[in-house]
Amino acid sequence: MRVKQELTPRVTKKNSTEYVISFWYDNKRFRFSNGQAIDLDLSPNTSALIDRLRQAEVLCSAYTIAIRDGWRPSAFNEPLVTIDAIAQNTLKRKCSLEFSSSYKKDLIYTERLWSEFLQYKRLANKSIRDLKIDMIRDFIYAYAPSPASMANLKRNISALLKDELESNGVVLNFSRIKLPKVPQQLHKPIDDVGALLSDIKEFNVSLHLCCLMTYTMLLRPHREVRCLSFRDFNNDFTQVSLSGSKVKSKRNRVLPVPEVVRVEVLKRFTGSRKDNVFTLTEEPYNRDYFKTLWSRYKRQSRLLERDQTLYSFRHTGAIKVFEKTGSLLKLQQVMGHSDMKVSLTYLRGLEVKQLDLEDLPEL
Repeated sequence: MRVKQELTPRVTKKNSTEYVISFWYDNKRFRFSNGQAIDLDLSPNTSALIDRLRQAEVLCSAYTIAIRDGWRPSAFNEPLVTIDAIAQNTLKRKCSLEFSSSYKKDLIYTERLWSEFLQYKRLANKSIRDLKIDMIRDFIYAYAPSPASMANLKRNISALLKDELESNGVVLNFSRIKLPKVPQQLHKPIDDVGALLSDIKEFNVSLHLCCLMTYTMLLRPHREVRCLSFRDFNNDFTQVSLSGSKVKSKRNRVLPVPEVVRVEVLKRFTGSRKDNVFTLTEEPYNRDYFKTLWSRYKRQSRLLERDQTLYSFRHTGAIKVFEKTGSLLKLQQVMGHSDMKVSLTYLRGLEVKQLDLEDLPEL
């Protein structure tokens, strides 16, 4: 039988990415995730992932010293964890990490709505032990105007609450929140890509190159294309290599450069590898640059069909790759998806023929 050693702090894992300082005292187990109880401003789990264990070990040493100097935990040392504070703490941590600006913006907006809901229901200062799944369901139905926004709001509030609640011993089953089904949207591919690209080139050469890369290389236009610099290409500009920090899936992407793209890039190259492909300086355009250009082009275009967007070039390219190879794995690799399930879901939203006529049953 293992003997409990009282007042001997040690670092233990709260979950896969977070740590707590754990020890026994007076036949009761205490766990602390920060130094608030000993008046120390140290919170390892808000640090970058690579630094958390080292910071937790520092915190453990601080508790050891405090205990040696006579400090003892008690019920009064354990601060009340409120429902409102949980979302605020998670938001602060996620905003300090390398998530996309749009994702952070969604979380900030969701946290503001959640705080407003808690104030209205007089729940903000209640203990997390009082939080029930029905309250979260009421929040989603109250603040989401459509089935699609309900799904987004559920995903965001889950990101703000679920892990932090579980690390504090509160487990809520978010799958119990049933939402109306969202009608699947069928993305419209571009029928005559060549004609549309020629028309865009007359309008703006930078937008043309962006669309060209989005179609032929299946790069995402608003980050992967916009932030491209000449040093992302190899010496002869036949290959582009993007590190995980520049890709939505956080995985490295290495792609061949089609000759039509290579020619356009070489026209822009002035000799400095540090320069951005579009600005020809070290700084890229702002994240809304191509979105704004596309809106201007859309207003004067006679070739665009309804609901076709800048991403329609990527959708159309994905269809061509899948029709050419028939391989979901190759599609996943070229699209830069983190999982094959993502690629499968992606295909369901495209005009990809699943069956031939001869595949259907006959009488």
